Amino acid sequence: MPAAGPAAGGSGYGYGPGYGPERPAGLVEMAAALTEGSVSARELTERALLRIEAAQPELNAFRSVRAEAALAEADAADRRLAAGERLPLLGVPLAVKDDMDVTGEPTSFGCAGNFPAKTADSEAVRRLRAAGAVIVGKTQTPELGQWPFTEGGAFGATRNPWNPAYTPGGSSGGSAAAVAAGLVPAALGSDGAGSVRIPAAWTHLIGVKPQRGRISTWPEPESFHGLTVNGVLARTVADAALLLDAASGPHPEDLHRPGRISAVEAARRTPRRLRIALSFAMPFTATPKSLDPEVRSAVERLAGRLESLGHEVVPQDPRYGPIGLTFVPRATSGVRDWASRVPDPGLLDPRTHEAVRTGRILGGLPLRAARRAESVLRRRVGEIFGRFDVVLTPTTATPPLRVGALSGLGAMATDRAMITACPYAWTWNVLGWPGVNVPAGFTQDGLPVGAQLLGPGDSEPTLLSLAAQVESAERWSAWWPGDSGGR
Repeated sequence: MPAAGPAAGGSGYGYGPGYGPERPAGLVEMAAALTEGSVSARELTERALLRIEAAQPELNAFRSVRAEAALAEADAADRRLAAGERLPLLGVPLAVKDDMDVTGEPTSFGCAGNFPAKTADSEAVRRLRAAGAVIVGKTQTPELGQWPFTEGGAFGATRNPWNPAYTPGGSSGGSAAAVAAGLVPAALGSDGAGSVRIPAAWTHLIGVKPQRGRISTWPEPESFHGLTVNGVLARTVADAALLLDAASGPHPEDLHRPGRISAVEAARRTPRRLRIALSFAMPFTATPKSLDPEVRSAVERLAGRLESLGHEVVPQDPRYGPIGLTFVPRATSGVRDWASRVPDPGLLDPRTHEAVRTGRILGGLPLRAARRAESVLRRRVGEIFGRFDVVLTPTTATPPLRVGALSGLGAMATDRAMITACPYAWTWNVLGWPGVNVPAGFTQDGLPVGAQLLGPGDSEPTLLSLAAQVESAERWSAWWPGDSGGR
């Protein structure tokens, strides 16, 4: 059975001596220290920039680093703190994925070419700034966020802090690598088919894919035809909840506007006794796939932990039905939309061109039918929540892939390999419902794996309170890349 902690003789890579002299504080700790005046925003930002500089040659987590601008923002935050101003994230250094607009920076979304600097922040970034955050940089993502690995001709390969021979996953792989290595305490990512949850699973993080619309995707009224939402990556549930609350809220022109929640309050509550469906079933995709025994064992171990905490865990599978037929038109039409904006389409990956062609074919009636089917699918899959409160599944079917494992493959071979490794996450993007990756343990080789807590609409409070309860028993944040020894 995979251990809760990494195996002896671990990778030795990570934040470690090469990235900084000490383990950095988490988001909640940093915010508290700034409020107390025991540290300055400039000190925290300088430390983050030094770690990023040291880690970049190996991990390649950042597409751009805003060193001068971030230090100016930190100095401004210190002046505000000295004047008595208090905000949830005032002076805390954070990172955002490179599909989000930051004033003065290009949004290349993993693509090659000369992109113009943006003249306004995206709504999620605007809200982080309103909460006082210092944006130190933008993190790597594969081209247009299409793949569960973070590699590309525009920037090379982003690597996993637990072992740089492996990918941190994708498409929010840069954000995951940055948080897992302690370069920043938390980061924003986006999730269109598991793109927050998959890298969180493969780097031992909390990854929250919220309800559609919880964090605005503006300047997109919705992203990838409703598949993609913005989410958070952090080392603890409390850190993830703090960032989720700070980033949440609608733009006036958003298409989806869920009611407000308090993630921070939810993470502090002990959940009632829950009925949890344990599911290893994979939705139909007409492609071969199987669950790695180490991943299955890790999720079963976590299910046992939930039972020990007083919850009822019962094997039961959601009725996914033909949900896969509705995903491809939305995903490829989204790729087509984004590809039309790049300055030099000739620089795009051949697999992207193939997705664009598919998007053109499926972008009419099939796309409209896929959107209409969503309500039917919600009723079909959501039937399970008449009997259960939460569904527990693996986040991925395999441990992290090696860097380059999917390099040079054609479009169809890449799609098949992606489905083989990651068949569990994308269904909740079709439905627009929340899901939380939690660490489930490590393989015998010391590679992290994760499990998903999945709920119906607006269930983030239940999922976060449950995740926090399990975290208090599992002590996930005690383990860092480079640690060795089992528990």
